[in-house]
Amino acid sequence: MFVFWGDGSQEAKDLVKSIIVRSTENFNWTFIFILSVVFYVYWSEINKKNYKAIYAGLALYGVHWLYEIGNAIIAHVFGYPLWSVSNASTTFILLIGVCWELSMMFSLAGIISFKMLPDDRNARYFAKDGKGGISCKLAGALSMALLFALFESFLAGTSNHSFIWVYRWWGVIPVFITTYIPFFLASNYVPDMEPKKRNAFLMGVWGLVALLLVVLIPLGVI
Repeated sequence: MFVFWGDGSQEAKDLVKSIIVRSTENFNWTFIFILSVVFYVYWSEINKKNYKAIYAGLALYGVHWLYEIGNAIIAHVFGYPLWSVSNASTTFILLIGVCWELSMMFSLAGIISFKMLPDDRNARYFAKDGKGGISCKLAGALSMALLFALFESFLAGTSNHSFIWVYRWWGVIPVFITTYIPFFLASNYVPDMEPKKRNAFLMGVWGLVALLLVVLIPLGVI
């Protein structure tokens, strides 16, 4: 079953209120297995010196963390986040909108998206006589964003409420436009930036993520 918009129901609000962030009540060993898979993928790319794939992974994952922190701040200020995960759907909730399994998936999503691009990343689809068309990077970002938005719609309809949307105006379309498109634009474009710009982007994003986590978690904001 697919759910395309939040319903503003009391059930959804109650589920969000019941979320226990960073509780080990449901913790199990899949946590370690998933972490080992992520380590294997990253170290395999490092061993092959495929550093651009690493940059793609870190770019998307850093943007993902900024969004999750922003979502948690929204929950703190307005009472409910734009999206959240349920206690029953995960072994460990990192922030109100992201669980361990989901976060580790996003740590790999940028690498996957980047590897799906053609060898010639300057290629343009539907170009005529070398003019016009759409960049393969942009087309790839839009395609992946649509896929992820639709899958999130499926998760929002699962019986264990893997994803919870409270606000009636939040759903597939806004998550596609405002969330997933920026995610995959980062993974597809950042690796090919000039080294100084790329490094500035990655250090800026991850530096901000670290600062916000260090400050806001002890304060109880997120």
